[in-house]
Amino acid sequence: MIELRTATESDIPALYSLYEGMGKNDDGYFESCLKREYIILIASEEGQDVGFAMLNFTPKYALYKKLDIPEIQDLNVLPDARQKGIATTIVNKCEELAEEEGKAQIGISVPLNKSYGPAQRLYIKLGYMPDGNGITYDREEVSAEHRYAPDDDLCLMMLKDL
Repeated sequence: MIELRTATESDIPALYSLYEGMGKNDDGYFESCLKREYIILIASEEGQDVGFAMLNFTPKYALYKKLDIPEIQDLNVLPDARQKGIATTIVNKCEELAEEEGKAQIGISVPLNKSYGPAQRLYIKLGYMPDGNGITYDREEVSAEHRYAPDDDLCLMMLKDL
């Protein structure tokens, strides 16, 4: 059974451990997110932390900011725990929390490189659609005259009606 909890400062070591398990490292990241009052959800299965995501009610992306749309960010599930419904459970809880705050829509972004193919397919399966404004780089509109690296910051921004 998948269990979710809202992270507190005492969960910071667990979050870094999860991040390391996904091959990522970013000192100070989770402390910064908690200071910004992001809601960080941690998923556990059989007592083991297996994933997390953040729900940001003050996103950087201009369209979401203008329309007061919260954004699900940094959804991650450990590789060995994938294909078990964990990401779906986390997304569903984020949607529920946004609805409780009276929001009519929720956003999510997905990088465009091949390694995010499963996430791209999942978000569409869960009802997310591109927002119609093309792609972004670090949440900023891209220019046709500029070349962008196909890294984690080159994203398609997506929306879902709640």
